[in-house]
Formats: sequence, C-alpha cells, structure tokens
Amino acid sequence: MIEILEEFGREDLAKVYVASVRDDKEKLVEFVESIQPPIPREEKWVLIVSTLFGCPVGCKMCDAGGEYKGKLTTEEILAEIDYMVRKRFPDGNIPIPKFKIQFARMGDPAFNNNVLEVLKQLPIVYNAPGLLPSISTVAPKNCERFLEELLKIKNQFYKNGNFQLQFSVHTTDNEKRDELIPIPKLSFKEIAEYGNRFSSNGDKKVTLNFAMSKGYPVDENIVRNFFNPDKFIIKLTPINPTEMAICNELISEIDAYNPSSANQIVDNFRSRGFDVILSIGDVEENTIGSNCGQFVTRLKQSNYLKRSH
Repeated sequence: MIEILEEFGREDLAKVYVASVRDDKEKLVEFVESIQPPIPREEKWVLIVSTLFGCPVGCKMCDAGGEYKGKLTTEEILAEIDYMVRKRFPDGNIPIPKFKIQFARMGDPAFNNNVLEVLKQLPIVYNAPGLLPSISTVAPKNCERFLEELLKIKNQFYKNGNFQLQFSVHTTDNEKRDELIPIPKLSFKEIAEYGNRFSSNGDKKVTLNFAMSKGYPVDENIVRNFFNPDKFIIKLTPINPTEMAICNELISEIDAYNPSSANQIVDNFRSRGFDVILSIGDVEENTIGSNCGQFVTRLKQSNYLKRSH
C-alpha cells in the first residue's frame, strides 16, 4: 500500500520516512518516529503521521500547504503507523508506558473523517496499554461534526487522560490569526465552549498552542477572558525554520537556543492561573527535519521523481 522512498535522521533521536501511496509518485506522504532524550524509547515513543496529501490551509509557517491532493484513506493512515510499529514490534505488542501517536505531520486532521475511524481501530489493532493519540488542529470552520464525533470516540475509547487535543491558534490578534492561518476558523468563544465539554472526568486539559512569532502578539489577558485554566493548558513553541517561515520572514519570539527568552510570557500565563508547557525540541531535530522540514517538498523539487519513473 505504501512504498518507502527515502529515510532521513537518526535512530537515537528522530527518523523521517517519505513514502508514495497508491503507486503514485505524485501522492507522497511523510511520517516520523522520535524519542525525547534523555527519556529512552522503552519509556516514551512518538509517532507523527500525515492525514492529507499536502494541506489546503497554507499556514505561513508550514511547508505542507500549497499542493493539496486529497485525503488519505483509513487504511493508508494505518499503514503509516503499522510500518513504524512492525519494524520494532512485529507482533503488535507495544510495551511502552507512553506510546504517543500524533496526527500532525502533513494536513490538518479535522479535514479528514477517516482519522476518526483510525482512532476507533487503534485499540483493536495493537496491544498498547500506553497508547495516547494526539489531534492537533487549527479549528477550521465547519469542522463541528468532526469535533462532535471526536468527543464521542474519546469518551468511548480513551477515557481517563488517554487522549490529547490541541488547538493551534498562535496569536490572540484575530486579524493576525487570519494572516497566519488563512482560512475561516472557529472563534475563541467556540473553541472555549467545545473545550469545556471535551475536558472532563480525569481527561487531559485541552492544549492551546502558540508558535510565537514577532509581530503576532499573544496577550495572556485575552486568553484568560475566553479560556478556563481548569480546562486548558498553554503550550509555547518557537517558530521552526521551515522554508515557508523563512520565505515569510517570520522571526521567532522564543530562541530555541535560549529557553529563558520565554520566561516573561511563561510567567504572565502562570500568573493568570494557567499551566504552561515550554516545548523546545532538540535543535538537532531542525537539522534532521523532523521538527519542521517537509521532505516531500524537497523530493519534488529535486530530480528524484524524474529518476524514479
């Protein structure tokens, strides 16, 4: 179903796989496995999979946008996961306390209802007591049906904190948010109302992700006006050096080499009652491309596809 074309990276940090789907060299996806040193793979293992061929959104910092070619099927998404799982656990038994699957590589998962079917099948396909699915979305307008079904699936299959939901909002300025994420989106009020229902009975708090860029303000008072710290957690990340971020001259507010550069905004959010995650990956992952780069784009721009025909 999938044919691995290239592998990049390191076993002791992160590996990126690029594959063709449906025997079509124009339908390429990429997926990632990573660990979080010094935590060994035996304790935490993260898979990051694609749900779309490209993405229709075109966020200013994301290399996946621009060449949207449709949705992966349920079987194709599962094939990404299965390729990485079977390499290390051929019998499908995954004895890792934290086995995280992020639907966050290429494409916003809220555009693909097949993601919902994958979530239903994962607990059946694998024996993985530590399974923790993670959905990250920019909250496209008209994704309400997806979110309602996601809520039902979480309550049925992933109770007691075994699911992670993230809304990537990036700025509290609505005009700037539209600039960064140029599609109609749910308002902060709509996201807050949904999140209040999603996080209950021992669930993880819903994450609000801000990839902070100069000129795109993040006002903790606006966040507090809409979002309840008992239901939402704040995640702050640098702008990774993607081709699109560089092209659009986005400059990170957080220095990945100097985490203390985020101290003030972290303190501001904590003073409003929020838990805060300062998420700065190993800077070596930028070199590998597991943090930011889209190897599909690089392959298409190279002579690889011409050579492979």
